[in-house]
Amino acid sequence: MKGGLEARRNMSNLQTPIGPELAAYIRSVSLREPDLLRRLREETAARADAGLQLSPEQGQFLGMLVRLMGATRALEVGVFTGFSSLHVALAMPPEGRLIACDVNAASAAIARRYWREAGVADKIELRLAPAIDTLDALLGEGAAGSFDFAFVDADKENYGRYYERVLKLLRPGGLAAFDNVLWHGAVIDDAAQDAGTRAIREFNAKLHGDERVWLSLAPIGDGITLALKR
Repeated sequence: MKGGLEARRNMSNLQTPIGPELAAYIRSVSLREPDLLRRLREETAARADAGLQLSPEQGQFLGMLVRLMGATRALEVGVFTGFSSLHVALAMPPEGRLIACDVNAASAAIARRYWREAGVADKIELRLAPAIDTLDALLGEGAAGSFDFAFVDADKENYGRYYERVLKLLRPGGLAAFDNVLWHGAVIDDAAQDAGTRAIREFNAKLHGDERVWLSLAPIGDGITLALKR
């Protein structure tokens, strides 16, 4: 036993593998999920497209980031049923405002229902249009450099395009978070050559070489890259 423990300690420069039992332990000692968020997550889990849902740990992590920054102006690209936007809105102060971009009115209707129940609907402006158009419109309105925080969890093929626009919209010291950057491990599978996988690989490489931001990839959920604008 002692030898095994020493071996694990000597591998501290590597990620600790997280299987189901360790994942359950992490959740048991760290997750603080209000009933409303749990109900939204469970309702979403019953859908055929439930795989698009953020994990509760990721949602809590986003809320922590928003609180740490004291963010009052936020962007979201990819709303789905509103789980991540609800975490962000709840973490912002009363004067906080979130512009949420999506194209699916049906799933956004679920989001709206939970936003109202949580009392944060007045904090969130939902723009139902292609996110590129919404981001370009914001830039056209003179909103460059005015946002504190952005979260992107949408079509992977457009991640590079979202990034360039979000970076312009963020203030210096503003933070962008991008989900699914590990793409369920496909990023290191040479046999995986679909458009989404290639796009994530290109996006990860792009950010790694971009000196306009400070960078960290947090291996939580399916991987969240944090890019802090210099």
